[in-house]
Amino acid sequence: MRHLVLIRLDPSAAPEGGPDDQLMTDMNALIEEMTKAGVLLDTAGLRPTEEGVRVRQSGGKQTVIDGPFTESKEIIGGYCLLQTRSNEEAVEWASRFLRVHGPEWEIEVEVRQLDGES
Repeated sequence: MRHLVLIRLDPSAAPEGGPDDQLMTDMNALIEEMTKAGVLLDTAGLRPTEEGVRVRQSGGKQTVIDGPFTESKEIIGGYCLLQTRSNEEAVEWASRFLRVHGPEWEIEVEVRQLDGES
């Protein structure tokens, strides 16, 4: 089964200066473990919303909105694409990802199985 893990956070609640050196060390170790286990297919953080664009469609009309998206309290800050044997295994890896961040981070992940997977 493949799962997309969407990393959600409120940028105004993130620690000043972003991830510290210890978090990066711990995250690199977890990514290495996930890669060796054959679970991690891809992962990346996303560029700031200031560099993003949203395309919205309503009533058949499209509107292009340049970032930053100040009306958004919560943004998707990154993702992981996992290959796991079960939903429970995907949730466990996502939980480990969250634990690496520590208590100073207000962060959540959404774990979604890709359609067509059993």
